[in-house]
Amino acid sequence: MKPEGGRFSRGFKAALLETMVKTPAAEPVARVAGAGGGRFDTSFETLPAYQQFRTQRAVADALQLNFPFYREHEAMAGARSVIAGQAVVNFASYDYLGLNGHPAITEAVIAATRQWGTSVSASRITAGERAFHRQLERALADVYEAEDALVFVSGHATAISTVAALLGPKDLILHDGLIHNCVVVGAQLSGATRRPFPHNDLDALDAMLASTRERFERVMIITEGLFSMDGDGPDLARLVAIKQRWDCWLMVDEAHSIGVLGATGRGIAEQDGVDPRLVDIWLGTLSKTLVSCGGYVAGSRKLIDYLKLAAPGMVYSVGMPAPAAMAALTAIEIMRREPERVARLQANGQLFLLLARAAGLDVGTSAGHAVTPVIIGDSLRTVLLAERLLKRGINAFPIVPPGVPEKSARLRFFISSEHTVAEIEAAVAATAEEVAGVEREGVSLGTLAKLMMKRGA
Repeated sequence: MKPEGGRFSRGFKAALLETMVKTPAAEPVARVAGAGGGRFDTSFETLPAYQQFRTQRAVADALQLNFPFYREHEAMAGARSVIAGQAVVNFASYDYLGLNGHPAITEAVIAATRQWGTSVSASRITAGERAFHRQLERALADVYEAEDALVFVSGHATAISTVAALLGPKDLILHDGLIHNCVVVGAQLSGATRRPFPHNDLDALDAMLASTRERFERVMIITEGLFSMDGDGPDLARLVAIKQRWDCWLMVDEAHSIGVLGATGRGIAEQDGVDPRLVDIWLGTLSKTLVSCGGYVAGSRKLIDYLKLAAPGMVYSVGMPAPAAMAALTAIEIMRREPERVARLQANGQLFLLLARAAGLDVGTSAGHAVTPVIIGDSLRTVLLAERLLKRGINAFPIVPPGVPEKSARLRFFISSEHTVAEIEAAVAATAEEVAGVEREGVSLGTLAKLMMKRGA
């Protein structure tokens, strides 16, 4: 039974409830006599996260929604893409400056591949350095006026390895409550005490340091230049003052702020007029503005020398291949050479934010730089909205818990320098129309999901 006229009829709601009631509950882990003498059922479907996945999928199927994750793109995805044969305006790409597929980058990658091949075969500590490694690291260090930089083959592993290598059981990590998972995992592996402070609440951070600083040897404060779920950022000048007052290290994750903030895209330090050398550790990824793959750390030469010998993601992982390094290096050169791309991105971001607010959409604390959420609250309603927008040729990705806190599910719009004014205006108008439509229908999707969760579907 399908929704009638775009609305959920009473019959459809009743059928949906009946489907949920009949969904079998998850069975407890059973004791079994396995061939190897095992006493428990060790099948993967008994994992709690898999049970949660089953619940989400069952509700989506009952609502006749396509699964929104791992969608296949059939074209080079930037400001536009092709999904299931349909051309879409793409608001789910981190290609902020529209550099993916840039002819200069493509040519640099081809030339590097011909000269160096596609792999360096092993870690740099054993397989050795290549000229392109140091060229890229020098360019990244120059962005931050730092003494040196180091690149890793994974952005996620960069943060894990760096945090885990620098801190131990006698130390303290204070991070923003909305920090990325990579920092949390690194903190857990380090063995240090980990405490989050409320998002961008520097009064709370200062108070936490006043009450705990003397109990620890080293303390690291970790935040992001631009938060990818909310589109806001911290007061960097005040963070620097706090870290200096309490003798801490300060790490800033620039994954979403390099290429986005500042007149030339050099990040939050350029935007806030802060000397970047006052930040101890700059962290970032190469996969967004820099249209490659991997991550980096920039800072003092002693920091980089230490990480080359102590960071697991460097010592025990393969070095970056030439194609990835040259793609990122060429992207940095274009970013520095063409600040008009940054200006265009910033204008587009502000336009989207202004129009969304005028349309009555909940954009939270977004500053309109390149990331603006439209907060819906209910997870399944958010997925429903994403599906309806996709049918209208607009791809905006739904973010649901645990990616964001409970009751704060949202559509997340990533803006590119290559989006047109007409595309932004159409996207905001369509989103406002679909949000209003779902509200009129009055289906409590969250309540239905909880019913299934209680039954352990």
